Amino acid sequence: MPPRSLRIAATVELVSLAVLLVNLATAHWAPLSSLIGPVHGCAYLFVLVLAFRSSPSPRVRLIAWIPGIGGALATWSRVWTVRSRWRA
Repeated sequence: MPPRSLRIAATVELVSLAVLLVNLATAHWAPLSSLIGPVHGCAYLFVLVLAFRSSPSPRVRLIAWIPGIGGALATWSRVWTVRSRWRA
């Protein structure tokens, strides 16, 4: 199971990306972009740091570098890696 902080950061990263894309596609309200943009950037950095600290797997570390969905994929990949090691 990935650390709770990694799951939270991955969720914030994905939700903030969705908000940015919806804002871009509809109203393109500048104050919203100014607020959510830095939140998304910080969540991305948190995901990178937490993925590197929580997993020795190079696969999880590389997946975390994917912007936007990397946190969610790294969380899923970490769970899959742990389960496959446990079964072996």
